[in-house]
Amino acid sequence: MTLDKLEIGRNARIVAVTGQGALRRRLLDMGLTPGTEVTVFKAAPMGDPVELELRGYSLSLRLEDASSIEVEPGAA
Repeated sequence: MTLDKLEIGRNARIVAVTGQGALRRRLLDMGLTPGTEVTVFKAAPMGDPVELELRGYSLSLRLEDASSIEVEPGAA
């Protein structure tokens, strides 16, 4: 499953970042690396972007970019 499909309040572990070139490098630089635990904290009123919590900080990410991140869902 990809990060853009994860429901609000759910957590997951990043399995892979599949973007290409500069997008992939930017996602990795933001701390979205394989093995990292992320939680979808909230979404904007129209659903895009979503706010994630990872590595002790909050990160807003567009759904288009989140679709490049493969995750393994965890417990709610």
